[in-house]
Amino acid sequence: MTEIEIGRGKSARQAYSFDDISVAPSRRTRDAEDVSMSWKIDAYTFSHPIVSAPMDSVASPESVIALAGLGGLSVLDLEGLWTRYEDPTQAYEHIFASTKADANKVLQRLYAEPIKPELVAARVRQLRDAGITVAGALSPQLTLKFHKTLVDAGVDIFVIRGTTLSAEHVSSRGEVLNLKELIYELDVPVIAGGVATYKAALHLMRAGAAGVLVGFGGGATHTSADVLGLKVPMATAVADVAAARREYLDESGGRYVHVIADGAMGRSGDIVKALACGADAVMVGSPLARAADAPGRGRHWGREAAHRDLPRGHIADFGVVGTLAEIMTGPSRTADGTMNLVGAVQTSIAKCGYNNLKDFQKVEIILN
Repeated sequence: MTEIEIGRGKSARQAYSFDDISVAPSRRTRDAEDVSMSWKIDAYTFSHPIVSAPMDSVASPESVIALAGLGGLSVLDLEGLWTRYEDPTQAYEHIFASTKADANKVLQRLYAEPIKPELVAARVRQLRDAGITVAGALSPQLTLKFHKTLVDAGVDIFVIRGTTLSAEHVSSRGEVLNLKELIYELDVPVIAGGVATYKAALHLMRAGAAGVLVGFGGGATHTSADVLGLKVPMATAVADVAAARREYLDESGGRYVHVIADGAMGRSGDIVKALACGADAVMVGSPLARAADAPGRGRHWGREAAHRDLPRGHIADFGVVGTLAEIMTGPSRTADGTMNLVGAVQTSIAKCGYNNLKDFQKVEIILN
């Protein structure tokens, strides 16, 4: 791999974002109706690869149930507003009324309300009673505290989602999260991330993760690059982690770990590029935040914006383009890639001549 010297004492390699690449159609095309969009993780099969992000602007119990009804995996944030407040309506109103200048202070105050274990269990049961595949998310910091509550309440898929995540966190302060030990104890599949490098992903796979989140999540709202200096362009990150998946598949004698791109996918074309780089599925937030029936009503934020000591995000105002159903499955009334995400991805795969998601990972990619 070519490295570039950026100074006498340091070298770096070139990395690429989704904006830097395009997907090249081949000599063959297909009817879009002939393209299978289904994907499977553990025992659970979904009709398309778009996963809704566990963000309070996107995911309420009602919207999670609605999105699951549209064929995808939908994830509820179990340390967000819905597990801090019995009825978070007033909390949302405070967020809607906040200005750019005071938004972080408002979020810090609202998210300072303690998480209530009984609400964590109640939200999981609410989703289970709706008959959907129940996926709940915790940050790495609170996984040890609440993971038993989730599993006991009946979660089907456990998502551990952080800005950055390692298989083993080292600390001199008390009990720490060892993912390998935790996953071994749990009786449900675990999706964990974010990671952005080959080695970090390989460690999570060896720890037993069923899926690995690639990226830092909340790409449209987080400011980790500004605050912490952390950023890896997503096209390179997804391709690197897909390579780790291939190595681990050989190393483990056939255990396949799903790669889920998480971040920098604001439009359907970005989703196509993530799949072309090797992702099995994508986790999106900002496209769904544009829905009239999303809890954020066009505003979008991540939990990192509410950090009590070091906020690393902001509230973005995207406005509304349609309903959740229209954004996911159409019909679209715009030509900018913000509506009918599933239809756009299916059409792109068909125009490149492939008939399923896995084969589409072989598609030719060019640098712009």
